Amino acid sequence: MHPNNRISRRSLLRGAGAAMALPLLDAMLPPFAHAATTSPTRMAFLYVPNGIVMDEWTPKTGEGAGEWALPENLPRITSAIAPYRNDLMMLSGLDCNGGRALGDGAGDHGRAGAAYLTATHPKKSAGKDVLTGTSVDQIAAQKFAGTTRFASLELGCEEGVQGGNCDNGYSCSYSNTLAWKTPTTPLPPEVRPRAVFERLFGSLDLGVDPVHRRRQEMYEKSILDVVLDDARRLQSSLGGADKVKMDEYLSSVRDIETRIQSVERVGKPQPVTYPVPSSSVPSDFGEHARLMMDLMVLAFQADLTRVSTTLFAIEQSPRAYGAEIGLPEGHHGLTHHSGDKEKIEKVTRINIYHMQSLVYVLDKLKSVKDGDGTLLDHSMIMYGSGISDGNTHNHGDLPTIIAGRANGKLKPGRHIRYAPGTPMANLFVSMLDTMGVEPGHFGDSDGKLDRLSI
Repeated sequence: MHPNNRISRRSLLRGAGAAMALPLLDAMLPPFAHAATTSPTRMAFLYVPNGIVMDEWTPKTGEGAGEWALPENLPRITSAIAPYRNDLMMLSGLDCNGGRALGDGAGDHGRAGAAYLTATHPKKSAGKDVLTGTSVDQIAAQKFAGTTRFASLELGCEEGVQGGNCDNGYSCSYSNTLAWKTPTTPLPPEVRPRAVFERLFGSLDLGVDPVHRRRQEMYEKSILDVVLDDARRLQSSLGGADKVKMDEYLSSVRDIETRIQSVERVGKPQPVTYPVPSSSVPSDFGEHARLMMDLMVLAFQADLTRVSTTLFAIEQSPRAYGAEIGLPEGHHGLTHHSGDKEKIEKVTRINIYHMQSLVYVLDKLKSVKDGDGTLLDHSMIMYGSGISDGNTHNHGDLPTIIAGRANGKLKPGRHIRYAPGTPMANLFVSMLDTMGVEPGHFGDSDGKLDRLSI
């Protein structure tokens, strides 16, 4: 392509009522540019509730590369990440002190959700006067506001109410929200795949209610049909490698759209035991999580946002996984096992099942070419929980995985043990640093976390 024909990173495929962003193409790069300098770092936080069976999570041996991730050293829950041992780090010893009672009595689940990304002890209130801290994702999002179409993307796979008392005097906003725009402003996750798809690829007039834009009529056709003429025009001007990228990208968009339409048409053959706000929400947790992860990957690929959070399930989640893995009991109830081996085994199976969603998104990120590497190379993906042992509601030694290389600023392939009591906030300050953000004081941080890039 001639330099004068290069296209802007902000270019869109346009059609009636739709605007589709593009992935990073060679045609967007200035002549002689090094691809790594044009690939932004993305940041995502993936949260699972109610704690983890830590005996089946923590590697059985050492730090450093290699040995910790051998099959005999990875317990059942984390054995699924063995193929990605060179693409991620497991961190032990990190605490979230804000999740502890600190004189406020019961309410560990409410505090776990509210303190996890804010590193702040939330005010005990079931009213409108909620108060915690600005979450780490939103501190990063502030930097990119105006740079990307969306400052951040908040996703979820289980809807929870935002008002009322959910945990011993703690507001439901604390249990059911991961991202906090300000200390008093929660950002509830969107659980409807259709709503997320519409936000990313829908109408240019985002202020108009979809109902009044006759969107139901549009649901029956592909957004690719709407932008087809523009897509054909663009592809005719691209080089061979860019044409392949565009084909793969458009195929991914269509695949997600088809799966959403399938759910909407067929309905839900299985009874659903949690609130479902839309027919686009699959009854199967695995498919729901995969759709949300695919949407996040597309948003990263098209640089629609560089910051995302996903709440796979709310704290105290009563969700049962009968159809998925044959467990009809509610998740939260099982975690109060009091040492019952049968219940511990069932919680372990749920933890293993949740890990499949992490492996899925790592597969997707690693398969997408981005500049001189992959989306995984240019991302930081954190997976974990605000409680370690769900039976004792322990907020120390939290289960934590960091995947990706953050454009070469992280050195994965290790299990790092930190001194007991090391603030989780130190990790967040370090992650912000890799994004070029200087947060100043953050939560209970006493500095950056060492050894992440050594």
